[in-house]
Amino acid sequence: MNDYELLDSGNGAKLERFGDLILARPCAQAVWQKQRPTLWKRADASFDREEGNHWHGRNRLPKEWAIDVDGTKFRLSGTDFGHLGIFPEQRAQWAWIKDLVRAAKAKKRPVRVLNLFAYSGGSTLAAAHGGAEVCHVDASKGMVQWARNNATLNQLEAHPIRWIIDDVHKFMNRELRRGRKYDGIILDPPTYGRGGNGETYKIERDLTETLRLCRALLSDDPLFLLLSAHTPGHTPIVLENILTQALRGLGGSFSAGEMCLTGAEDVFKLPSGAYVRWTHE
Repeated sequence: MNDYELLDSGNGAKLERFGDLILARPCAQAVWQKQRPTLWKRADASFDREEGNHWHGRNRLPKEWAIDVDGTKFRLSGTDFGHLGIFPEQRAQWAWIKDLVRAAKAKKRPVRVLNLFAYSGGSTLAAAHGGAEVCHVDASKGMVQWARNNATLNQLEAHPIRWIIDDVHKFMNRELRRGRKYDGIILDPPTYGRGGNGETYKIERDLTETLRLCRALLSDDPLFLLLSAHTPGHTPIVLENILTQALRGLGGSFSAGEMCLTGAEDVFKLPSGAYVRWTHE
């Protein structure tokens, strides 16, 4: 089942379906013209940043609602920043994580996964659905609770998932001191983020150190590392170069590309960030 669909994009905006609701939101990448301008009249609500962040028709949105994306359920809500609690451009990454973990589990190998900057838990749920033990880390207490609610929605509340509210670097350093290792690591660092205790994260300043810690936390027989970013300028080649340097000497293979929002075949794909995948085998 798939309750998400990109319906159209253009003129600096995107039109998406989330279950039965159609929403229009800003999108700087959509510099072309709208393909289906009349379809936008069907939007239940829209969001803009022209005079500060503002929803139009927010009263037509439920306080929260659930959708199913490729077999994983997500609870959505219209936030003050225009986010809904899901990044559908990660769908291909979620499928890749689940398939990779499931194949490893089929070979009777245990898989422990670390998900950093984990947001509402899409990658955590994918790894858990594949059978991995997961550690979910995010600095936002509210987002960690949102992710826990998503796990419950997917009947994964009893699955071995550690829910950690902490600054990523502080947590990673503690894990190193404890001698804990991970077979797979997932990270989607923000362009700029702020922790609950005033810590700041800037991708251009801190990503190299994050990846150094990631390498130190990989097990002796690692399975994968997945890095994605929504930062302008951090293209697939840029991410692949950074990760290649960080994992130099470990062998394995790399693949990189654009993350895209997608809909019907005749709807333009909408680039929404970049990724690089590394697998040890």
